[in-house]
Amino acid sequence: MAQADYQRLITIFDDCFYANYRTRLVAGDDEPLYRPAATSDEDHQIIFAHGFFASALHEIAHWCIAGEKRRQLEDYGYWYEPDGRDAQQQAEFEQMERKPQALEMLFSLCAGVPFQVSVDNLHGAEVDREAFTAAVHEQLITYLSQGLPARAECFARALATAYKQPWPEVKQLLNYQGAA
Repeated sequence: MAQADYQRLITIFDDCFYANYRTRLVAGDDEPLYRPAATSDEDHQIIFAHGFFASALHEIAHWCIAGEKRRQLEDYGYWYEPDGRDAQQQAEFEQMERKPQALEMLFSLCAGVPFQVSVDNLHGAEVDREAFTAAVHEQLITYLSQGLPARAECFARALATAYKQPWPEVKQLLNYQGAA
């Protein structure tokens, strides 16, 4: 099953991006992290958590959105408030995560694996998972209607080809009910 085959995912990522971006997808043992190259002889690294396929897709989504300057900063220089966020912090988190999670949803569809939004706040304010899922879904429809970031489209199409999945169409997504 695709979920366990992160080595194949690494190969697909390398085939799409290594030559132009010197970026490697790496299975990590701990928390996910984007590590830019410290020297011109090193590669940038997208380190995903514990070999989890979904974590890899999520971290790739962040990389696909990050511009050139952000890709020179550890974790793209993004703000991150850990688990235990209050309602305002959670709203900010969801606003920041809407676009990468929409791309993660696309990647999941193209790889034929289940997708669930990550609210990442088990010990904080009450979370409306349905509303966040709807916002992510709406963002994916917007991306597909108005255009995807170039790296995201390249990767999603490579996934769809590798995993023999149809390209998601907006009219099909209008009836999409969440996790695959």
